[in-house]
Amino acid sequence: MTSLEELFCNVDDFCQIFEPLWHQELIQSGKVTRLRPRRLCLSEIMTILISFHRESNRNLKHFYEKYVCKHWREAFPALVSYQRFIEWIPSTIVPFCVYLQQCLGSCMGLALLMLQV
Repeated sequence: MTSLEELFCNVDDFCQIFEPLWHQELIQSGKVTRLRPRRLCLSEIMTILISFHRESNRNLKHFYEKYVCKHWREAFPALVSYQRFIEWIPSTIVPFCVYLQQCLGSCMGLALLMLQV
């Protein structure tokens, strides 16, 4: 994926399928969670996080405030403060891991050996 738009479309397609199934599973397991609407959707948060890691940045705050908020404001018109953004990151861990597993496939080689130890 070369462009931000292509990455977002790929992540958003995944989230359109994953989110309803995930929330249904949470309801069936008896976990009560609030589903308050956010200014940024799950796919937007994941796109920003993937872009951060893909561009080999070291400082998320610098990347978010100096790059995303300045250069990607048009792409993400409902951007929130950095503090609010990092508060939402823990809620993306499960979808993020499932998305990466879908993209990368099953675990092989050294990682598989480490899991057996």
